[in-house]
Amino acid sequence: MMWAMGVDWLTAEEQRAWRAYISLHRELTARLNRQLQADSQLSLPDYEVLVHLSEAPGGRMRPYELAKALQWEQSRLSHQLSRMQRRGLVGREECTGDGRGAFMVLTACGLETIHAAAPSHAAKVRELFFDALTPDHVAAIAEISHQGLAGLTPVEPVCDGTGESD
Repeated sequence: MMWAMGVDWLTAEEQRAWRAYISLHRELTARLNRQLQADSQLSLPDYEVLVHLSEAPGGRMRPYELAKALQWEQSRLSHQLSRMQRRGLVGREECTGDGRGAFMVLTACGLETIHAAAPSHAAKVRELFFDALTPDHVAAIAEISHQGLAGLTPVEPVCDGTGESD
């Protein structure tokens, strides 16, 4: 394989750390998704949406706020919300304040579903991730994650081409 000259390649230690991080992320995501599917018929994206809505005031958010919080493109969010609406987990309410937008709202079914799913999900996160770590490891991961996030410029969600952000 030909490698470009003059490129600032990762050191062997950086490469080892990066690949381990990517493998860990992929494996955790797959296992947590399987656990949610088996225990509550939720996907990991379903769960993420329900968490954000359950933590929002009144269980409601504008779609553009939800897209920004999840760092998803508008089209991905739209498809995800449509699937969740068909299942009765979320609803759409017109915004009486400005007439042009809407809120996505957590339904009673969605709230019941997230409350039922959260305990086993938290237990699985603990089993798969935290149980193997010391308190010092947990503190280091939090510090590293916050430092890494601080160095990233937030990416705005991609609009749907209509000029509307929700």
